Amino acid sequence: MSVTIYSTPTCGYCRLAKDYFRKNNINFTDYNVASDLKKADEMVKKSGQMGVPVIDINGKIIIGFNKPEIEKALG
Repeated sequence: MSVTIYSTPTCGYCRLAKDYFRKNNINFTDYNVASDLKKADEMVKKSGQMGVPVIDINGKIIIGFNKPEIEKALG
């Protein structure tokens, strides 16, 4: 399972998503798109969105901290 989150340090919903993954023992890769412009560009290409968080679970793109969609994508 591959879980990637594109986030910024000041984003509350990003923090909620990361806390959710930690609490459920789900390994994830976190990219700070405020400081990593290459990853910010990648995020926009994947999602068409400028807002964070953008979560990629096995290629399924979820915009924001949408818990039902996250749980569905995780199986």
